[in-house]
Amino acid sequence: MCGIVAFYDPKINDKQAVIGKMMATIKHRGPSSDGYYTNDEVALGFRRLSIIDLRGGSQPIYNEDKTRAIIFNGEIYNFKPLREELIKAGHTFTTKADTEVLLHGYEEWGMDGLLKRVRGMFAFLIWDDNNKTLYGARDFFGIKPMYYSNQDGHLLVGSELKSFLEYPKFKRELNVEAVKPYLMNQYNDLEETFFKGVYRFPAGHWFEYKDGEMKTHQYWDAEYKENSLSFEETLKRINDDLKETVDLYRNADVKVGAFLSEGIDSSYLTSLLNPDDVFSVSFDDSTYDEASKAKALADINHWKFFSEKVDADEAMRDFPEMQYHMDEPDANPSIIPLWYLCKLARKHVTVALSGEGADELFAGYVNYGMHTHNDVIKVFTSELKKLPKNKQVKLAHKIKKMPNFPGKVHMYTNLAEPSEFYVGQSVIYDMDYPTIFTSKDANSILQPTYRNKLTVNGIYQKDFKKVKGIDNVKQMQYIDLHHFMLNDIEQKADKISMAHSLEVRVPYLDKKIAELANSIPTKYLVNRHDTKYALRKASEKVLPDEWAKRPKLGFPTPIKQWLKEPRFYKQVRSLFEEEFVNDIFDQKKIIKLLDDNYEGDGSHRRQIWAIYTFLVWYKLFFVDYENTVKKYQHVQPEVANLISQGKLL
Repeated sequence: MCGIVAFYDPKINDKQAVIGKMMATIKHRGPSSDGYYTNDEVALGFRRLSIIDLRGGSQPIYNEDKTRAIIFNGEIYNFKPLREELIKAGHTFTTKADTEVLLHGYEEWGMDGLLKRVRGMFAFLIWDDNNKTLYGARDFFGIKPMYYSNQDGHLLVGSELKSFLEYPKFKRELNVEAVKPYLMNQYNDLEETFFKGVYRFPAGHWFEYKDGEMKTHQYWDAEYKENSLSFEETLKRINDDLKETVDLYRNADVKVGAFLSEGIDSSYLTSLLNPDDVFSVSFDDSTYDEASKAKALADINHWKFFSEKVDADEAMRDFPEMQYHMDEPDANPSIIPLWYLCKLARKHVTVALSGEGADELFAGYVNYGMHTHNDVIKVFTSELKKLPKNKQVKLAHKIKKMPNFPGKVHMYTNLAEPSEFYVGQSVIYDMDYPTIFTSKDANSILQPTYRNKLTVNGIYQKDFKKVKGIDNVKQMQYIDLHHFMLNDIEQKADKISMAHSLEVRVPYLDKKIAELANSIPTKYLVNRHDTKYALRKASEKVLPDEWAKRPKLGFPTPIKQWLKEPRFYKQVRSLFEEEFVNDIFDQKKIIKLLDDNYEGDGSHRRQIWAIYTFLVWYKLFFVDYENTVKKYQHVQPEVANLISQGKLL
């Protein structure tokens, strides 16, 4: 697990100095060592966190005649059999690292052939001096970040946006179009980032860049073709495939632990891994205590349990540093507990397994059609779903126009086309969790320059066309996989863990697991019994019933309570009142929104938190950037201590 950065620019002479500055911004991703490669055209930079082949895996790694070089961020879990295959084909290896498999695999099979064979999470770059071409790829789901900027005959590529800011020709300019979609989602859901001219390289794609021209190729995407397995056969396949995957994911030359909450996703993985050490966090507010139930499972299995309580004052103090590491503003409150969970885990391990991806792949969200707890409504709706599709849609339109009645949301969302209504996680029904901003409300608080006609559902339409005609639930799963998972969940998992030089591995987001999950009939995934039903039943093979049947909680954070605290209300209001804020927002309106939330029932908390998060981020990167760099460009103290003790190579 590492950080990579590169640029193509024949006009820059002292490439070593430039790539060195860019590498310094991401040293938290790789405190173990660094390395670089430069020639007249290109510069590649690398920061290493040692996981496999601790002493011999430094990068860049070269082929036999030094005509090709690679830098790589991630893990290839099936690298050992691929390595043997390449050795038999005549390739000579100088390391035991998985990185070298990618390089020789490219030589033997080409980019398409290589990417069809690997299982893992990755973002890598290969410079081929034979044809003067830079190649790059991002993993199947986008677990590992990769950004790029292709302007004026030069290319920037890297793991984190902040490295681009040290490139001498880079212009730090806000992408004004991204502000409104962010307010509607809590994260930026556009292909272009908050920095104008910088884009996220798409998951499941690779590129080739030569003479100023970039060509992009897709090598993988989720496909949904139902298998013919029985329910019992499905449960066995889930359990067998997850066990095999977890066994692959435990491969490391360092200690591997696991994140453990009270929910099924992490509990199932941890039980299969059976690690020595597990980690959990909780809050002072007893409403948000997952650690006690996590400890109960740890005690049953004799795992060493580490837990800490998140202190509200500490969290609000550290919040700007969290947003600095995110690169773009992200108002998902679960960033806060994740920050302290990673900080805790890094004191004991270098690698931790986590449960991201289970909800998207095994249909765990209530928004996939579980909007009621009433069995009569569930059964009645199931009967309506037996109607021909065109009649279902017509009935849904009639239901939508009716006055509110018990089960209306459940019936409508089960019968209508998802492309008509689905807005991902920006609206969560049947929970004490209010919406963020509608398109109209977002425009109403923004200055004219930042207003546009974008809607959450509108942004999804391009992807809805790719899955038109398939099962409704699978359509919504596809959207969440390519939006919420890709641009929010995976971003925070990578950036927050790497801020603490911790590698997080996500077995649910394995190609083999995804292909199985995507083939499971929807009736096994979401039905009148529960969401994520097949995964819950499969987990009973290794989990006590109590854990397998627990409802989804997410990573709850007491934002509602914090914003009602006078000291935090004043802290947020102080930022809302700063002079620069009125350049972007209608300052009077957002202050009134904050005051109403403080004096009222707290129902505007998601909106307040989204605005606050953006302003914290904007101040860091645009108002006071020089001080930001001085304050936050360092490795975390717990990692620095390990280095000083000689425990981190």
